[in-house]
Amino acid sequence: MKQEKFSLRKRVKSFGYAFDGIAALLRDEHNSRIHAFAMVAVVIMGFAFDITTSEWCVVALCCGGVLMAEAMNSAVEAIADLVSPEYHPLVKKAKDIGAAGVLFMAIAAAVSGIVIFLPRLFSLF
Repeated sequence: MKQEKFSLRKRVKSFGYAFDGIAALLRDEHNSRIHAFAMVAVVIMGFAFDITTSEWCVVALCCGGVLMAEAMNSAVEAIADLVSPEYHPLVKKAKDIGAAGVLFMAIAAAVSGIVIFLPRLFSLF
């Protein structure tokens, strides 16, 4: 297989596709909007509580991880629905496993948020 020559125009265009994907994710997938809202709330709390650089790194990785997991799960669901519009146990399995991946990441993010923010919330009282 012949490799294509590098093209800056194609690289820039690929960012456009990614932004189209972000728009579709937020427009069409209800759970992604919930995750995005939570991400905004966590970022506001991060500024309000003046979290450390290391804590910002954890917050950034968790937020990115949850949204990435949601995006991958939505992509799997879209392909599965295209390939098999009718019920099929393997399609259900694929969708369930994808949803489990999102749940794993969301739990990890929630635990990280508790570790970072709960002591600061308690210190207010």
